Amino acid sequence: MNFCQITFSPTGGTKKAADALMQSCCAHRREIDLCESGADFSQFRFSREDLCVVAVPSYGGRVPGPAVRRLSRMRGNGAMAVLVCVYGNRAYQDTLLELKDTLTAAGFHCIAAVAAVAQHSIVPQFAAGRPDARDMSQLREFGEKIFTAAQAGGRRGLSLPGTRPYREYAGTPFKPRGGGECTRCGMCAKSCPVRAIPMEDPSGVDESACISCMRCIGVCPSHAREVSPAALEAAAQKMKKACSQRKENELFL
Repeated sequence: MNFCQITFSPTGGTKKAADALMQSCCAHRREIDLCESGADFSQFRFSREDLCVVAVPSYGGRVPGPAVRRLSRMRGNGAMAVLVCVYGNRAYQDTLLELKDTLTAAGFHCIAAVAAVAQHSIVPQFAAGRPDARDMSQLREFGEKIFTAAQAGGRRGLSLPGTRPYREYAGTPFKPRGGGECTRCGMCAKSCPVRAIPMEDPSGVDESACISCMRCIGVCPSHAREVSPAALEAAAQKMKKACSQRKENELFL
């Protein structure tokens, strides 16, 4: 059996969860980064001998649009898929169902899924430090169960929560920009998964293209990119009730 990890993880939390899931049983694996805006994802073709862990964050209860489009260009050819959606302790809603539908249409056979909690990418005080040691241990153990079932040839159907049609998602108002400390190094523009930051003016942003993934904030060596502190505080107050109590990972096999 060949192993592959396919991730859309702008700020690292999604990849951390996927790494934990695969750690015990498949240390040697191919990795595909869905954040690579210039990659030709149609070149990726799999077979029934492959097991792919496909991990995405939940944006407003949906799979990020760029991840859907890039996954849709791949050809599963009956490869087994383990689905991972990572959310910031609010709700993942239709994310797993949409991911399953996307992969099924691309020819994958979905055998297991995880809804994992990670630190919120926009309002980081929610689920701070997660996935933590407890999460990582649970994900490693579940990974062992998944791969044992896969090696035994288990290909039963997978039932997941969510509704069709999927909930509408219109994005968020949080569009990071460079402040006075921006050195115009271009690191954010090079790293943006949707090319929303112009190389000629990396302190700016194309708001129509930006998906508010916050990757540019994480990679900026000068810590110059930010969103409005007042808007963040307002969002934190609005989300406080839904996000303050610890939610546990949900496992589907």
